[in-house]
Amino acid sequence: MFEKLSNLLVPIAGKLNNNRYLGVLRDAFMLAFPLTIFGSIIVVLTNLPFLNKMMSKSALETFQSVLSIAPSATINIMSVFVVFGIGYYLSKTYEVEAVFGGVVALASFLLLTPFVLNGEGGEVIPNVIPIDRLGAKGMFLGMITAFTSAEIFRFFVQKNYTIKMPAGVPPAVAKSFAALIPAVMTLSVYLVINILVTQAFNTNMHDLIYNLVQAPLVGLGSGIIPTLIAIFFTQLLWFFGLHGQIIINSVMDPIWNTLSIENLNSYTATGEVPHIINKQFMEVYTVGMGGTGMTLAVIIAILLFMRSKQMKQVAKLGAAPGIFNVNEPIIFGLPIVMNPLIFIPWVISPMIVTLITYFAMASGLVPPPTGVTIPWTVPIFISGMMATNSLAGGILQIVNLAVVFMIWFPFLKFIDRMNMKKEQDINEAEQEKTTLGL
Repeated sequence: MFEKLSNLLVPIAGKLNNNRYLGVLRDAFMLAFPLTIFGSIIVVLTNLPFLNKMMSKSALETFQSVLSIAPSATINIMSVFVVFGIGYYLSKTYEVEAVFGGVVALASFLLLTPFVLNGEGGEVIPNVIPIDRLGAKGMFLGMITAFTSAEIFRFFVQKNYTIKMPAGVPPAVAKSFAALIPAVMTLSVYLVINILVTQAFNTNMHDLIYNLVQAPLVGLGSGIIPTLIAIFFTQLLWFFGLHGQIIINSVMDPIWNTLSIENLNSYTATGEVPHIINKQFMEVYTVGMGGTGMTLAVIIAILLFMRSKQMKQVAKLGAAPGIFNVNEPIIFGLPIVMNPLIFIPWVISPMIVTLITYFAMASGLVPPPTGVTIPWTVPIFISGMMATNSLAGGILQIVNLAVVFMIWFPFLKFIDRMNMKKEQDINEAEQEKTTLGL
């Protein structure tokens, strides 16, 4: 089986790994990896379940307030780091001054970003960037802008549209002047684009791109088929490094939250729950099992059965956050993003588990979620019992965890063997150097 998987996947992986743009994209996300680790740890600490029982209301609010800057400065503005990383690494592949490629890409992105915040009362607050523009909602536009701006910048550099300074000028000054004309010409392109979009169409590039992603999802409803479609796109977007939950949930949350309210009203009045799929169904039985993609099972499989040092280290880093459903360390550390060897289990396991959950509830084996709001950081089993007010809800999560484990195991084993071979080759090379006295 592993040999067949190798024959099928390795050639595809090789082509993707050799692709300039996919390689740059992976490197850009890895640039943000240490920051996401830090932000993830703080998110877990500030959202530990039952903190409100352990602290007074004012103490809890103070605790969350003083630590909230950490995720805001890391995970919530991840587009900033990815945009800079794309510009930097793409410029580097063209042997163009990489730092200037990164800052030009970031400045181009900001040129397309509206410095306006719309208040709740309809007032417009100028000279403020809404944080979601720099986070997941701005990621897709940021990636497009970073790639295109880096290409434009390197084009002008390689065509020698540069200012050359005399030999005695310090290198930092000479490099700045060499980048001056390419930077000005590149930024002018995005300034013109922003003027055209804002003046001719009375919108901005963020909303334009975001709506183009949202538009195909507007028809998604509350049935099992639309739900599976939503999960598929969530996983697909995450695979390409986009925050699938924020993009998909911005459309689906109004529907799912309405269904939750109806369930709760009916449950408190009659004890009956009319809807299977609602907000808690999605959170507790998908995200609530180790984060997006239910990666707690992946961590368990790696720690118990894999031998690669690289995989073990990533799993150890992701274990504690994963218990509380924070899985950025696994998504960006394994990595799952842009990893073709992981695409199949990453996409199909949430869909299969969702089907199992739906039919278990439709058949009456497990009660549907009552509509009670469950903190998303509540660990597996406990969250299932709280959501359904039944022991069966927690047991179903354990069953689903086992299903995810079985789907992922052969793929993880294959990757483990590849990594073990690489680690063995590295060790043999080091031993050979030691033997030769190098």
